[in-house]
Amino acid sequence: MTLATEDPTTKPKTRWRRVRRIVSWTLGVLIGVPLIAFWVAYLVLDVRSPQEVLAGLDKTVVLQYSDGSELLKVVPADGDRLFVPYARVPAKLRDAIIATEDPTFWDNQGFDPTGIGRAFLTGVGGGSGITQQYIKKSTGDDDATLVRKFAELVLATKITQEQSKEQIFESYVNIISFGRGTFGPAAAMNAYFGRKLDDSITWSEAAFLAGMIQSPSVHDPAASGDAHAARRWQYVRDKLVGRGYVSGSEPMAYPGAEIQPPSETRAGRVTYDEFHVKQQVLAELERDGFPLGRLQQGNMTVETTLDRGLQEAAKKTLQDRLKGEPPEFRGAVVATDPKTGAVRVYHGGSQGVRDYAGTPHAAGSAFHPFTLAALLRAGYGVDQPIPSPSKIEFLGEKFQYPDVCGARCTPRTAMATHAQGPFVALAKQLGPEALSDTARQAGIPDAVDGVPTMREKDGFLIGPGIAIGRYPLRPLDMAGAYATFAADGRRTTPHLVAKVRDESGAVIWQHPDTATPAFGDAGRRIAADVTSTLATALPGGRPAALRTGEAEHGNSPDNQDAWAVGYTDRLVTAVWIGSDDERRLRDATGAKLTGDVIPADVWRTFMAAAHQGSLVDGGLPMARPPR
Repeated sequence: MTLATEDPTTKPKTRWRRVRRIVSWTLGVLIGVPLIAFWVAYLVLDVRSPQEVLAGLDKTVVLQYSDGSELLKVVPADGDRLFVPYARVPAKLRDAIIATEDPTFWDNQGFDPTGIGRAFLTGVGGGSGITQQYIKKSTGDDDATLVRKFAELVLATKITQEQSKEQIFESYVNIISFGRGTFGPAAAMNAYFGRKLDDSITWSEAAFLAGMIQSPSVHDPAASGDAHAARRWQYVRDKLVGRGYVSGSEPMAYPGAEIQPPSETRAGRVTYDEFHVKQQVLAELERDGFPLGRLQQGNMTVETTLDRGLQEAAKKTLQDRLKGEPPEFRGAVVATDPKTGAVRVYHGGSQGVRDYAGTPHAAGSAFHPFTLAALLRAGYGVDQPIPSPSKIEFLGEKFQYPDVCGARCTPRTAMATHAQGPFVALAKQLGPEALSDTARQAGIPDAVDGVPTMREKDGFLIGPGIAIGRYPLRPLDMAGAYATFAADGRRTTPHLVAKVRDESGAVIWQHPDTATPAFGDAGRRIAADVTSTLATALPGGRPAALRTGEAEHGNSPDNQDAWAVGYTDRLVTAVWIGSDDERRLRDATGAKLTGDVIPADVWRTFMAAAHQGSLVDGGLPMARPPR
């Protein structure tokens, strides 16, 4: 019997089939499983649209002067974030960022396989392109895990299918940090170079900003020095040259001399007087339906009514006049347009967080024009005889003043001589409610921050103090109420906000016209008569009206508050001088504080500067600070 012999070729063939089977299964697992996982993740994971992400971030709110120039910024807690549409990102900066961060951005599907492979093999660089960086920043997930990286690749691919490259770049560049508490290129340009972002940016500046993205806290020259920052800048420049964005002969130099120190461009930094403006504007916006959160979420810009030149003139005038006076002296200046109520100047002082323009102070004899207006409403004339007692009792309080008005006293002479007795007598004759109502008709609000005005502490009774202006009023409200006399008896609401614009620049809200007759049909006559008793002239002869006054300190012969409130047909200005507390005040000469000295000096100097030159288009010229 012959035994069967084994074919020597069978074993190699069987072994080869087994190897191919193993390789096939291995490749199937290595390729198929990731593909299946990618497909499942693509279906399951959801990516928020860039628009949704940006809409949920608080942005910096810019407050502007009436001419559109920047007044100040209201910066979110996490940093300065000024949104810049893709079309307004300068091409040089866009190219510098792409050349440095993701050279295949325009062509890849959300990630660069070459970059990822290089990072995997060399351990150098994160391998994340622009789209991946956006996913990382928008989700807030920065864990160094394979699962996170895989999810990032899936989401980067998915968003690339759903959004245009321009939309992705716009979202990326507005969400990333450039250091110094800034997010987005506009905030960064201001933080490092102290300029607005526009096409005037140079290649050198663009390369510097693009270089900050990788690690702002390290590459900022303020942190690591110019030598380190210059090396990073050179790296970006080489990328721009090597990838054909600029030629090797392009004149570029590290812009070290142009870079501002952090202290010079710190976002959101404001002086005390700017802080007062900010608080008043934000409070007004909230009352008008625009709380800060809505402004930040909507990336809105606020145009105020403030005039840059007049604001500077008022601040300088007040500071110059108070030099050499006792250190406890404080001051405020408010100026409004009597026809519209637009506040052109709001200066609450520069000494601290207390806003003297928005803080009530005893009005004293500066309240007397409202008493006169109440008399005129009752049908009396400014030249009719009125009593001028030296002693009088009113609502249980005894008043005693020297008789300076004389036997033939009239409202006009009482106002001119600053007599007190006649106005107490008029308050008694007319009744406290008539005085309060007239002041309210002129523009004094019913309450400030929930506290009733021109009332006793119980919030209801009107005491004898109304006769001598004992009740405190804000300079803002005094200017607004005197404006009614300047505007022929038409009352307007003082306001600091003119318009609110959305991120496209379109006006979505503007302050309505609030002008209304204050005293009925007699308003024009009453306003003219009050103005005639306050007649004065500015340097140069321009007709004006001015009332100076002061508030007594208790029963002492000294004063604690002094005022100068007056107007032309174009501008109403209220000046207050006092201190942080109720104390007797004497000036540098030892004389007691009165309205006709320091406050009147400030008022006349400022009003002269405001009205210098000819009026243009029916409005005030841009004033320059007096020298």
